[in-house]
Amino acid sequence: MSTAPLFLVGELPEAGTVLLDGPEGRHAGAVKRIRVGEVVQLGDGRGAVARAHATAVAKDAVEFALDEVVRYPAPAPRVVLAQALVKGDRGELAVELATEAGVDAILPWRAARCVARWEQGPRGDKALARWRSTVREAAKQARRPWMPEVGEPVTTTDLVARGGPALVLHESAGTVLSAADLPAEGEVLLVVGPEGGIADEELAALTAAGARPVRLGPEVLRASTAAAVALGAIGVLTRRWGVPAR
Repeated sequence: MSTAPLFLVGELPEAGTVLLDGPEGRHAGAVKRIRVGEVVQLGDGRGAVARAHATAVAKDAVEFALDEVVRYPAPAPRVVLAQALVKGDRGELAVELATEAGVDAILPWRAARCVARWEQGPRGDKALARWRSTVREAAKQARRPWMPEVGEPVTTTDLVARGGPALVLHESAGTVLSAADLPAEGEVLLVVGPEGGIADEELAALTAAGARPVRLGPEVLRASTAAAVALGAIGVLTRRWGVPAR
């Protein structure tokens, strides 16, 4: 039995009806072809998810009656991914897989060896918008109550200034990621470098700020898949299996 599709809304009341319009309404009415009586999930991306059934359908809008609203607590610990910019659509693949694997926020990282630069201006804005759109769709596909945030691009100096627990994926690290301890609460930063690897001066700066270099294993993964594998290694989804099924 398939899980009811998830559509995102701006606000989710405790009861009553919700009109789904705009792009989501068109997707529900024209693409998914939702019919009167069909059951779906409506979420606000901030922990609230409702079971609802369609009461009126048009091509560009669908009205739903709310049957039940559940508010899920924010994930703990919160895992923030600093993903180095990756050339072409591999960057979008990286954030898509990370979202499905349970990441809570993403920071596009302008690492020293990034081929992609995302300079300020229309081109950089367009690239950031693609990452945010990819994450939104991946969160819906995964039926996630909390949609990961995609922040503005950051530099290594920005990452150093964050402080707090941090893990840096590096092939020469002596500690295996699966053996690394995570805090029970708060936030942990997971740093994934570009195709050319993390520069020595970047690794030194991050380590001096308290970050811990770790490795996944003997293999070297692509920058586009490393984050998803790392999230699996530290058991992000496993830690959250206690969340009630929807």
